[in-house]
Amino acid sequence: MTVENGKRWNHNIHYHPRILGAVPDGARHALDVGCGEGMLTRELRQAVPHVTGIDLDALSIDQAREYPDEVEYVLGDFLTHPFEPASFDLVASVATLHHMDAAAGLARMRDLLRPGGVLAIVGLARSAMPNDLPHDLAGVVVGTVHRAVKGHWEHPSPTVWPPPVTYPQMRGLAAEILPGSEYRRHLLFRYSITWRKPQD
Repeated sequence: MTVENGKRWNHNIHYHPRILGAVPDGARHALDVGCGEGMLTRELRQAVPHVTGIDLDALSIDQAREYPDEVEYVLGDFLTHPFEPASFDLVASVATLHHMDAAAGLARMRDLLRPGGVLAIVGLARSAMPNDLPHDLAGVVVGTVHRAVKGHWEHPSPTVWPPPVTYPQMRGLAAEILPGSEYRRHLLFRYSITWRKPQD
């Protein structure tokens, strides 16, 4: 974790290492979907020569561009921006998929990956009660401890709550749209999806 992130903590930053650990060897081009003010984007730039961040929020993009980090920041809609198909070795997304139609977002991310490229997502979903109650209670306890020790950084980007898709629904979408993907439910109210696009 970078020094910058070492001074900040929240549930999303906590899982940045999952994204960074998924960067494939030899990756040249990476896309950060819903980059916000660019914290993860800047971390990706330390591992990948060419990184693009895209976000719909103008204020967040303006903040991201204040850093001299050689990252291309795009103000626009990820679902419609004219990226070239199969043009990225890594597509990453943290806490963004619930801001759009999840199925459309997953399909678009899949299509932007080169064969052999990796999709790495950390997202939010809606708990389904009562099944998720024990998991959520454990998450509250652990999250409270983290906040007490590390504090809590509130990101400036817009929020959507509650997420429109439940955890079981997201697992199903991942299995359908990204066959062979790895889906995991995490303690701090997040899930992750990791998928490598098959070679042609």
